[in-house]
Amino acid sequence: MFAALWGIGALGVAAAVGTAAYSAAVGWKLTHPVRKPVTASPSDMDLSYSCVRFPSRGGEETLDGWWIPAAAGTKPKATVIFSHGYAGNRLEEGLPALALAAALVKADCNVLMYDFRNSGQSTGTLTSVGYHEHKDVLGAVDWALQQGADRIVLLGFSMGATSSLLAAAKEPAVAAVIADSPFSHLTRYLRRNLPVWTRLPNFPFTPLILTILPLLTGTKPDEVDAEAAVERIYPRPVLFVHSERDGAIPSSNSAELAARHPDRFELWLTDDGTHVGSYRADPDAYTKRILAFLERVRPD
Repeated sequence: MFAALWGIGALGVAAAVGTAAYSAAVGWKLTHPVRKPVTASPSDMDLSYSCVRFPSRGGEETLDGWWIPAAAGTKPKATVIFSHGYAGNRLEEGLPALALAAALVKADCNVLMYDFRNSGQSTGTLTSVGYHEHKDVLGAVDWALQQGADRIVLLGFSMGATSSLLAAAKEPAVAAVIADSPFSHLTRYLRRNLPVWTRLPNFPFTPLILTILPLLTGTKPDEVDAEAAVERIYPRPVLFVHSERDGAIPSSNSAELAARHPDRFELWLTDDGTHVGSYRADPDAYTKRILAFLERVRPD
């Protein structure tokens, strides 16, 4: 009898250890995604551009990107800094970002596109889903300011949207933010939605991953808090864009953020049904909405 109980206990311990180890491996893979190569350039859209490199704020990583200026002789309406989503790169191919950049340059905007750390051609080995990436956004802002930009607007997608909100909260030089499909608080979002990314049952894997991963990576998911960030952004304007049928990040994330200050925050809910798919579904409507928002943005 005792031998049987010991055997059952040993199996239970082995299963628990195995589940924890597997959770750690999955979490590690999520924070170390395979890089996607940068396979296109602004020249494919007949855009003049320069290749640029600059440090993240703090200097721990070097970021690679493109500076795409408005036509010579025009006064730029804004300098728009694009920030891509998780496990992507500056192309944000699902959008596609180059087409949107071309539309904004045609409308007399400067555009800065770059790769987050551990993405594209930038340095780094860890993707922290906003915890460190907001410093990359701030590095892009610093570089734009060094070029003389005086009306900086952040345009982020998914992880890049939340990172942009966190960056704007720390940088008063940011005039406005356009947040396409952000999550409002990383820990709370992952507690409900991590299976979308892991393809594993929520229990027991989500609690294990959320416990183990910060210890492995040295990150603090609770600090990736867009709810707190928007309070520091206000009264600067923010446009939230989100598909009502987004299956990866529910639109309630944007709705809750926008509702905090409806006098300065706008919410545009679309019905394309995919994550960060609003531009692809209707490029003309998306571009018009962005340009209308930029027209309402004025320097302090």
